[in-house]
Amino acid sequence: MQGKKDYQEKLFIRFQLSDYVPADNFYRRLKSILDLNFVYDTTSKYYGTEGQKSIDPVVFFKLMLVGYLENLNSDRRIIATSRMRMDILYFIGYDLDEELPGIRH
Repeated sequence: MQGKKDYQEKLFIRFQLSDYVPADNFYRRLKSILDLNFVYDTTSKYYGTEGQKSIDPVVFFKLMLVGYLENLNSDRRIIATSRMRMDILYFIGYDLDEELPGIRH
């Protein structure tokens, strides 16, 4: 008898991103050893006190690093690729349902 998969989207699901990124994954290992907290102090003098909040400078740096490592040549491709990859989302500190910088719906 032929089986047929019937997909039904779940309304609620318990999901923790870190559970699905393997321990030996490159971006997981990089996240554990790369400390970019110095970026906040280094860049603070370039930010004003009024207006809209900017992209977190550490997230921006990580996204540029992803672009370099994945050989992505545009900001849009970096964001599109990051949206589809759980390991990159974990690396930059975003969850599956969070809107990435630069994307407006």
